[in-house]
Amino acid sequence: MRPEILNPLFGETQSLKGVGKVLAKPLEKLRLTRVKDLLYHQPSYWMHRKRVDELDEIDVGETIIVEVTPVDYRTGGPRSPLRVHATDKLGNYISLTFFGRNPGWPKKLLPLGEAKVISGKLERYGDELQMVHPDQMLEPGQADTIALMEPIYPLADGLGNARMRQLIEQSLALAPELPEWIEPSQLAAKSWKSWKHSIVSLHTWEGADATDRLAYDEVFANQLAFMLVRASNRSKRGIPIQGDGRLRKQMKLPFELTNAQKRCIGEIEGDLAQSAPMLRLLQGDVGSGKTLVAVMALLSAVEAGYQGAFLAPTEILARQHFESLQKLLVGVPVNLAILTGRDKGKVREATLMGLMDGSIDILIGTHAIFQEHVRYKNLAVAIIDEQHKFGVSQRLLLTQKAERTPHLLAMTATPIPRTLTLSQYGEMDVSRIDELPPGRQAIDTSVISDARLPDVVDGLARHIAAGGQAYWVCPLIEESEKSDLAAAEDRAASLKARFGDQVGLVHGRMKGPEKDVIMGRFQRDEIKVLVATTVIEVGVDVPNASLMIIEAADRFGLAQLHQLRGRVGRGSVKSNCLLIRGERLSETARARLTLMRETNDGFRIAEEDLRLRGAGELLGTRQSGDAGFRVATPAQVTELIGPATDDARLLLDRDGGLDSERGKAARIALYLFERDWGVSLLRSG
Repeated sequence: MRPEILNPLFGETQSLKGVGKVLAKPLEKLRLTRVKDLLYHQPSYWMHRKRVDELDEIDVGETIIVEVTPVDYRTGGPRSPLRVHATDKLGNYISLTFFGRNPGWPKKLLPLGEAKVISGKLERYGDELQMVHPDQMLEPGQADTIALMEPIYPLADGLGNARMRQLIEQSLALAPELPEWIEPSQLAAKSWKSWKHSIVSLHTWEGADATDRLAYDEVFANQLAFMLVRASNRSKRGIPIQGDGRLRKQMKLPFELTNAQKRCIGEIEGDLAQSAPMLRLLQGDVGSGKTLVAVMALLSAVEAGYQGAFLAPTEILARQHFESLQKLLVGVPVNLAILTGRDKGKVREATLMGLMDGSIDILIGTHAIFQEHVRYKNLAVAIIDEQHKFGVSQRLLLTQKAERTPHLLAMTATPIPRTLTLSQYGEMDVSRIDELPPGRQAIDTSVISDARLPDVVDGLARHIAAGGQAYWVCPLIEESEKSDLAAAEDRAASLKARFGDQVGLVHGRMKGPEKDVIMGRFQRDEIKVLVATTVIEVGVDVPNASLMIIEAADRFGLAQLHQLRGRVGRGSVKSNCLLIRGERLSETARARLTLMRETNDGFRIAEEDLRLRGAGELLGTRQSGDAGFRVATPAQVTELIGPATDDARLLLDRDGGLDSERGKAARIALYLFERDWGVSLLRSG
């Protein structure tokens, strides 16, 4: 139960003065739905204002505060701006320019002949000084109320900066003094102030140092929660599994396992043999053979008389895995089944009965396989594919589907830097497949301007004529007023005009059966070009497809580009990836595309992705329902994760855990940063 002291911080923003349904919408767009969200809403930058007594060319480009007197209104046609000509005390002229259809309100605020104090950026327009839309227009006696340093916040339509500041000031007034959860020597060494002092300082010019303290709080709570999960997991009674190898020996693999695969299989077998449930992350680059390693774990369970479950994030990927496992296990006496949200009626009932009576050995499917009414006779091993789609709380729910906690193996094809592994999967042991199977060829990657689109289409025609297949990835389904990206539907139409029925289209808004029909035709080589959104980012395996074309590639992140590129290079034919870019590239986009051209190494790409993203969304956990980091940047996490982990360990091992005085404060931190699943585990365990 959340500590009472935090209740004001979890109040809805609509409880604040002046926030109604209209203002709630832009706040929701910014994900500012609670008081604490406003507290952690950092300024994007600070506006520096300069007080001046007179207008001067030397201040062009500066934001100034100056007293002027309006002397004339001028406007042209109906679409021309209103220009209010004004003079300072010495008679120097300035044009105050207002765009918009309503000239009445500037005239009301700036009546002719009355002195006003204005603030705004001084610019030059032709031969005169200009200020466009002054941000302040006040009486001379109110000049001192204009801040020389003003925080400028990220905003949304319908919410201005002044209103945002008022809401944050209201929120700060509700912030309580919280007890200290940081170890005293660490606090002293860094000269950090209290949480309350730091959260207030975050919104003042002097608050640069406060961000380190607040970032540390987040990382500390995160690592403490992971330690509680690990401790809880080790205290649970699992199912020791030791398969006899009879099923694995019957597999007819056309290739030799890599040393990395053998090492990971050994680590997993060691975990399965323990009475404490396994909680392990399997990392491997695209095509490194993670699925085969997972199958070995599932077969170990079946050999020992238990069941296994294989969870995929999408229906396409679930059906892909089902088909892959059927091929891998040809001739092996294992009963496979699939269950997705689409399965209804007698087929679904038969699957549910097979799980309950134990006749189904391995179940593959989407979230449907862990719904409440899905019951297993003796589930012992659960595999989660594409782990980044699931948050910690969801991982924990999966362990509650059996009387004794099943072993859990999570897999990700997105190589993750060590720092992010610790901060996103800190409750798990980690295995890495860091080599590709022999014979797998590197994919040649080229970057080409969108001005050469006709050449790309001609090259695609030659590729099809030679018997090849290709993906063409577009980032959007349809055009919008806010985007100039090519739409998948429009691209498919333009390619069909040249290639006819050889072109298919899949996107996220299609229903499952529709996607399956198109994907099936592509896999059977009935379709030569698959135009798609990023719905094909993971799981699609068509060995004959050896060309990947990614349109507007400069708009994608590195990890996504690497995943998409990994859809080709799965057969014996040399594969190519074409990255089509726009004419104007940011430095970050240019660096991304250059790296993609230089390397196929997913782990190197992951490290560079972390560096290039800077203070962007760190963990990507919002999509899975878990709280991300509001303050901590990737650089801060890298710097702070070591001491924060040590601090959390000291609390549990030396300082009396969560029942000590510091521990009680740490409980508050866990709830504040929504890592309270750690407390729940401690309470239930």
